[in-house]
Amino acid sequence: MAKDIPDIEILGPEDADREEARVRARFWPTVKKALRTIPFIDEVVAAYYAMLDPATPTGARLTLIAALAYFVTPFDFVPDIILGVGFLDDASVLAAAIAAVSSSIKEEHREAARRALADAAEAD
Repeated sequence: MAKDIPDIEILGPEDADREEARVRARFWPTVKKALRTIPFIDEVVAAYYAMLDPATPTGARLTLIAALAYFVTPFDFVPDIILGVGFLDDASVLAAAIAAVSSSIKEEHREAARRALADAAEAD
């Protein structure tokens, strides 16, 4: 007896603009909520800057857009509102995506991330 296998939706270029806009709108509020939960938040922010960089290869950008879109979605596999564990699934997705495209995350993205996180810390 064969089971029905659902179609897996892959983020394609036609979806990228919509998802990138969603990431841009929700990224910083989500980062503020996840600061103490995701130990590599600096790399997440660097990935955000790599996503925004037009010099980042298209495949890497699409991977980052998909992972960051999952990150900013409040209701995913483990809802982010669950204290202590809400960002665990997001962290796993982000870690895998960042590892997959690590060569596309440049030092200038990491420097921008350090500046942004320092500015955010000063604002609080």
